[in-house]
Amino acid sequence: MNMDLALGLIRVTEAAALGGAKFMGRGDKNAADQAAVDGMRRMFDILDIRGTVVIGEGEMDEAPMLYIGEKVGCGDLNSIEVDIAVDPLDGTKCVARGLPNALAVVALSSKGGLLHAPDMYMEKIAVGPKAKGCVNLDAPLSENIKNVAKALSKSVEDITVIMLDRERHNNLMDEVRKVGARMKLIGDGDIAAAIATGFEDTGVDLMVGIGGAPEGVIAAAALKCLGGDMQARLYPETEEERKRCSEMGINDLSRIMMLDDIVSGDEVYFAATGVSDGDLLKGVVYYEKDKVKTQSVVMRAKTGTIRFVKTVHNLKAKE
Repeated sequence: MNMDLALGLIRVTEAAALGGAKFMGRGDKNAADQAAVDGMRRMFDILDIRGTVVIGEGEMDEAPMLYIGEKVGCGDLNSIEVDIAVDPLDGTKCVARGLPNALAVVALSSKGGLLHAPDMYMEKIAVGPKAKGCVNLDAPLSENIKNVAKALSKSVEDITVIMLDRERHNNLMDEVRKVGARMKLIGDGDIAAAIATGFEDTGVDLMVGIGGAPEGVIAAAALKCLGGDMQARLYPETEEERKRCSEMGINDLSRIMMLDDIVSGDEVYFAATGVSDGDLLKGVVYYEKDKVKTQSVVMRAKTGTIRFVKTVHNLKAKE
């Protein structure tokens, strides 16, 4: 892949973040999401790729842009063919309510490298590089916490577990408290939560819980780049969702998907730009005279390169 692709992906997530951030705290999550989608879509149009959206805003009849199956990029037959997973605004409710940890994210792989996850729930457990291979989705959470603590040379009391603040996670919360570990609850945005496990400075050691399957694929791409680990299992709630699993060839709904089942190969990129302040990235900051600052990260699995990019945008000069 062209090394310029990394910078191109940052421009894609920056455009989405700049669009969504305009609606911070305004109470309209749909408007924020649409602005992020519009910004991301326009920037994809200038990338020299032949891309297919495999994780997007919905099916063609549900989303005006960035729908599953949509072709993006301005590449020709000589351009690389890739699969793309997007979440123009991970944490739409966070933006609408003025809360932290909203991101604009995109993951990219060589064709066929990303699981075409249907829009349903997924059970997930994720850790950073030092705890790779130390967790099991079927094991009790207390056992996973103890194994992660051993891998990180920490006491159990110093392990921080992050999860969505949902009633469905009450049993997990009870188990964290019973074993004596620390816990961090978030309102939305479990992509950011999974990525946080890969960076020691975030203080997050383990992510667990039930969240969106499409978000799970994007998070897995990031963890692949970071050298972390993730296990997941689709969690259908209706007969229609179970049928979709069957159509994907997943008939054993108890099957655990390993990281390489979700994101295969090592030609994988992940990029994110902060929309609101989070554990990993600062949000969009507005200055005088139409100057705006963003902070982004872009990663590549093949080389293990992680780049943090701070950008000052002059909105008057942008096309």
